Amino acid sequence: MLYLCAMNLIMTILTDRELYLLIIGSVTYVALFVVTVKNSRQKVIQLQERINKVRAMQEEQQTFSRQSIEANEKRIAELESLMQKLGDENSMLRLELEEKKARLDYDNRLAMIENEKRQQAETIIFSSDVYMRMKKLTDMGRSMKDEDWRELEQVVNSVYSSFTERLFSLYRMTPQDYHVSLLTKVRMQPRDIAVLTAHSKESVASTRSRLYTKVFGEKGSSKDWDDFVLSL
Repeated sequence: MLYLCAMNLIMTILTDRELYLLIIGSVTYVALFVVTVKNSRQKVIQLQERINKVRAMQEEQQTFSRQSIEANEKRIAELESLMQKLGDENSMLRLELEEKKARLDYDNRLAMIENEKRQQAETIIFSSDVYMRMKKLTDMGRSMKDEDWRELEQVVNSVYSSFTERLFSLYRMTPQDYHVSLLTKVRMQPRDIAVLTAHSKESVASTRSRLYTKVFGEKGSSKDWDDFVLSL
């Protein structure tokens, strides 16, 4: 009742023009509120999708780690001991244990191959023409040209499969973001990255920490981004 009275009072006080503006303002406010809520929800969904992709990448790399290989070897030894104790008894259980052992053996072989590939990858990159040219450019204090970036991208993706694709699946990077990440992948020092990208060291550090925040949705240092890029 009080609400209706108040509305009637407002209607009598306001002119038609003022009432029209009030209605338009209210509708605009509600529309902006709805859009803001929708955008915020979309950003949360996008962030969760990025985090899920990051976790999948990290889990994949974890399977190739020395710790994972050692854990598998320990489990294989336990399975072999258990199979020896079983002897010829319970053939079904024995087959299940042999299957588990075979899977662990396979995982370890893949991990060792991947680690060897990564070691060879760094040798390939460090001996490549573009890397040698990059070192000369840093000595002369000159930045990289478009053809240098294309050649570096080709070399990196040839030894680290889908590196570029993985980066852009996480975040729509600017050319500077991508170039900094490429140089980080080939273990260039921040001061050299600054020279090759024609930016200051402070700008390079800011780019790396900002990328970590954008991808992971939390504050991180430039080193945190470096560690992630090197793990890809």
